[in-house]
Amino acid sequence: MTHNPRTIGIAAGRIAPGELAENFRDLHPPLDWHEARVQADRCYFCHDAPCMEACPTSIDIPLFIRQIATDTPEAAAKTIFDQNILGGMCARVCPTETLCEEACVREAAEGKPVRIGELQRYATDRLMAKDVHPYTRAAATGKRVAVVGAGPAGLSCAHRLAMKGHDVVVYDARPKPGGLNEYGIAAYKSTDDFAQAEVDWLLKIGGITIETGKKLGEGLSLDALTADYDAVFLAIGLGGVNALSAEGNDRAGVEDAISFIADLRQATDLTALPVGRNIVVIGGGMTAVDAAVQSKLLGAESVTIAYRRGADRMGASKFEQDLAASHGVRILFNVMPVAVHGNGAATEIELEYTEDRDGKLAGTGETFRLAADQVFRAIGQTLTDAPEGIEIAGGKIAVSGTGRTSLAGVWAGGDCAQGGEDLTVTAVAEGRDAAEDIHATLMGAETWLT
Repeated sequence: MTHNPRTIGIAAGRIAPGELAENFRDLHPPLDWHEARVQADRCYFCHDAPCMEACPTSIDIPLFIRQIATDTPEAAAKTIFDQNILGGMCARVCPTETLCEEACVREAAEGKPVRIGELQRYATDRLMAKDVHPYTRAAATGKRVAVVGAGPAGLSCAHRLAMKGHDVVVYDARPKPGGLNEYGIAAYKSTDDFAQAEVDWLLKIGGITIETGKKLGEGLSLDALTADYDAVFLAIGLGGVNALSAEGNDRAGVEDAISFIADLRQATDLTALPVGRNIVVIGGGMTAVDAAVQSKLLGAESVTIAYRRGADRMGASKFEQDLAASHGVRILFNVMPVAVHGNGAATEIELEYTEDRDGKLAGTGETFRLAADQVFRAIGQTLTDAPEGIEIAGGKIAVSGTGRTSLAGVWAGGDCAQGGEDLTVTAVAEGRDAAEDIHATLMGAETWLT
């Protein structure tokens, strides 16, 4: 049966295959040689490098841009990978508009920063295309480390440990490695199966074994890992999704945004992926935007993001908000869900206007309804798989600056651990830094970072 954007309910095939392919093309097409040189020439190569200070992985941005300007992109890529081994993915998914590019002097002076993220992609893509690995392993140390979680933090940690000469086994609950890079970001941000290509390239360092379908607490215990390995790094992410505190949360059509994104990412035929006619996404972060925009690209007629606070508090950057608006997504601020209505399945969502009262969010009592046959929850995730006996603080694993947990010989990083923002680039930095501390500990040296 042929469907269209006006087809009632949740249905697949709302738009033609050709239009779908066009909708999900690369969000930022790569720069060509001339475009990269023009952008590189715009860099002032500031001595104090505010862009570098804004990068969670502390990439030497002026250096790699100068290397692009002198037509040595492979050297530029090596500069990037020295600090961020997942620099290719970060170039695609990092909110550079709130990190390095926001700090760019050109942004302050002209409102038009150097396109650092696209330059980073230009360099890393060229080195990776050579199908060689720029690093070699140190002499074998005889030490074995277990990494639980094959997302950005786990992969970053594993690569740095392997480079130091340790043998690493990475366990992951899902069928494929990559974590949120593989399952949790918009398809138009990472095309052509780049997440898996990057994992394959990273593994060329050697010394890393990945075992999928292995979940902590289900046949994989921390006690056994600490007994069998010299160190353990936990990068288990956040397995749970916060519930929608509204009547009708359990109605058909109310789903987790992160699951919808994962299904879309793994779909081999987008025409077979069902999506609602009228969609409401509850939340204000990048996951909410990713779910909303992709719903629209799949052919939903009406898509609305409902966020409980004002625009200035929204987790998604201004760029992401504008991206949503450019695709016809409506964003409602200062509204919160009260109830999902429908006879078994969602047909409407009732929202209440909110306001700040003495610094606290409160409902005003004024409500309205929107048609909604599909409601996506994008209101944050929770830690669900923390092993017993490990200290939890603020809903995450408590760690020191180098990722040490309350258990000797166990480190943690990424979304599951206390730290910075839940970003791919932050997770990479935490995995790298934990690996350095693990190495120093195993080799009997002082902690490299306090």
